[in-house]
Amino acid sequence: MPTSPAPSQRRRTPHRAGLAGAAIAGLVLSLVQAPAALADANPPGEGTSSDNITHLANIPKPSPVDGTNSDLAFTGDYAIGGNYDGFVIYDISTPAEPEITATVLCEGGQGDVSVSGDLLYFSVDYPRESDECGAPESSPTDADAFEGIRIFDISDKANPQYVAAVRTDCGSHTNTLLPGEDGETDYIYVSSYAPSERYPNCRPPHDKISIIEVPKDDPASAAIAAEPVLFPDGGNHDQDNLLRPTEGCHDITVFPSKDIAAGACMGDGLILDIADPLNPTIIDQVRDENFAFWHSATFTNDAKGVLFTDELGGGGAPTCTEEIGPERGANAVYSLKGGNSPELSFESYFKIDRHQGDQTCVAHNGSLIPVPGKDFFVQSWYEGGVSVIDFNDPANPVEIGYFDPDPRVDPEAFGGDTWSTYYYNGHVYSSDIVRGLDVLKIDDDRLKGAERVTYDEFNPQSQPVYSPGRG
Repeated sequence: MPTSPAPSQRRRTPHRAGLAGAAIAGLVLSLVQAPAALADANPPGEGTSSDNITHLANIPKPSPVDGTNSDLAFTGDYAIGGNYDGFVIYDISTPAEPEITATVLCEGGQGDVSVSGDLLYFSVDYPRESDECGAPESSPTDADAFEGIRIFDISDKANPQYVAAVRTDCGSHTNTLLPGEDGETDYIYVSSYAPSERYPNCRPPHDKISIIEVPKDDPASAAIAAEPVLFPDGGNHDQDNLLRPTEGCHDITVFPSKDIAAGACMGDGLILDIADPLNPTIIDQVRDENFAFWHSATFTNDAKGVLFTDELGGGGAPTCTEEIGPERGANAVYSLKGGNSPELSFESYFKIDRHQGDQTCVAHNGSLIPVPGKDFFVQSWYEGGVSVIDFNDPANPVEIGYFDPDPRVDPEAFGGDTWSTYYYNGHVYSSDIVRGLDVLKIDDDRLKGAERVTYDEFNPQSQPVYSPGRG
C-alpha cells in the first residue's frame, strides 16, 4: 500500500513537510535563530489549560489514516477530519465519548474538507499518478498527474463511496463551499498557489481561483465552471518579508446570506462580491507591512467586521515570542463599513501572549463561538494550543481561555500541535496534527448563549448567520 507522499517543493507546510524553497527556508531560519535562548527567555504558561476549559476526550489518529491531521467539517452528529492520508468520520453524538465511524485511505496531501448533505469535498494538493485512491505519488512536472478535488458520497457514514474527481490548476490547497440559491447546486471555490514554469498544470501567473459547479443530484458530472482572475494586474509581489507573493489565494471564507466573501491571498486581504457565484469581484483590498502571509479569514456574525490571520513562517517557526512581538504572526481585526460597498478599516492586532519559546506557534484556523450579538473566537495556534478570544471591542481583543497540552508544564502530556479548532453545537473540537481529535468544553458565563445555537451542518469557511435555537 502506498505511503504518504513526500511533499513537492511548492507546498506550504515547512515544519511538517520540508522547506518550500530557499526563500522560505531563509525566513524560517531567521525566525528560529538561537532557539535555546528563546526557550529560556519565554517560559510556558503556568498550566495546560485555563480554569474555564475542560478537556473531555482525545482520539489518537487511527491507522492507516495517521498522517498530518488538517481541517474539520461537521454534519449532524458527525465530525469529519481531514488528513494528508484521507479522512476520518467521528461520531460525536456523545461529545465526551467520540467514536470512529469510518476511515478512508485516499492519499493526496492537505485534506481540506467541506460537507454538503450527503457529499464530501476533499482537497488534493500533492500530485498523484491518477485520481484513484491509492494512486502512487507523482510530480507537479507530470502533466498527467492529478491534483484537485475528490468528491465522496457519505450518505452511509460507515461506508463512504468515492464518486468523482475534478482536476484544478495547482491542485487544491483549500476548498470553500458556496451553496447555490436553488439548493440543487454547490459551488466549490478552490484556492491554490505556488506556480512554476516547470509545472505544466501550474504555470505563472496564477492570479486566479477555480470554481467547480456540482449538481447535487449528479455529483459525478461536477466540472470547473469558471476560473476568475482576481488579480489581473498582479497581486502583492514587492512587500518586504512576504512569505510568498500573491498567487491566487490561500483560503476564502464566504458569507452566503450577505453575498460577500473574504479572501486571504498571501500578500493581500480581499472583500469580494459573490452575488454571481461564478464571477466574484473585488470590493476592497488591503495590505499590511506586518503580515507575511494572509492565511484565513472569519467574519463577525453581523458581517460588520472580519478577522484575518497571518501565518508568519508558514507554520514552521516559533513566532509566539517576545522577540517577534505582538504584531507579526497575529490576527488582524478589521471593521467593514460602507453598506453595499464595504471598506476594510484596521482596528487592532491580537496575538497570544503565552510565549512558547522554541515551539512552533503562529495564528491558524478558528471559528466564531455563536453567542448572538457578540464576537468570540476560538482558534488554533499550532504548538501554542487553542485560544478563546473576546473581540467585542475590536480595538482591544483579549484572550479569555486556552488549552495547551504542553509537556514542559505537564510531563504526562505529549506535545499538542493544533491545526484547526472550531465550535460546534456546544463543544469545541481541535484537529491536532499530532494528538488526533480533542474535544473541549468551555464553562464561561459570557459564552452560555452559544449553547442555544445548533447546526445541522457546519463548514467554518461557509459562515451561517446564527440565532438562539438554530444555526
